[in-house]
Amino acid sequence: MTEHTSLDTIDHLLDLKPGMTTYSVRHEREKVVLATQGSEQGLFDPALPGLTVEERLLAALLACKLTPAIELASEYASRLKKIGTSPQLTGLVISADLLNISSPRLRSILTFTHTLITNPVRADREALLTLKQDGLSTPEIVTLAQLIAFISYQVRLAAGLKAMKQLEQQA
Repeated sequence: MTEHTSLDTIDHLLDLKPGMTTYSVRHEREKVVLATQGSEQGLFDPALPGLTVEERLLAALLACKLTPAIELASEYASRLKKIGTSPQLTGLVISADLLNISSPRLRSILTFTHTLITNPVRADREALLTLKQDGLSTPEIVTLAQLIAFISYQVRLAAGLKAMKQLEQQA
C-alpha cells in the first residue's frame, strides 16, 4: 500500500493523516478514496450543467444538517460563504426553514432533499413531478438525486471513520 499524502475532504475534515491506523485502513483501497473524492469534485464542478453550484451546496448543507453530520455541514457552509451566498439564505437552510425561501425553484430543490433524507418513501412520483412543475429539467432532477445519494454515502463514510478514529485514540 502506498501512503497518500494529499488530504481529500474526508481526510481533512476528520484530521486523518499518514501514520494513523484509520488513515491506513481508509487508504488500503486507494481507488475507492480517489473515486469518492472524484465524485465529490464532479458533483460540485461549476462546469456541470443544470443545477447551480449554490443550489448543489445548499442541498448538501441541508442533507448534512438533517442527518446530522457536523463536520460536513460546516464544510458545505464554508463553501457557500466562499461563493458569496447570503448568510440569511444559509441560515434558513441550516434551520431547515424552507417555507421562508423566496425562490420556488430552490424551495422545491430543498424540500425534495428534506423528503429524501427524512422520509425517502415520500420521494415518489408526485415529489418528482413537483420538481418538474417548479422548473427543474429531468437531467437536473437526476443530478439532484445523485447528489443526495452521494451526500448520504459521504455522511456514512465520515461517521464510520470518525468512530474508528475515536477507537484508535482510545487504544
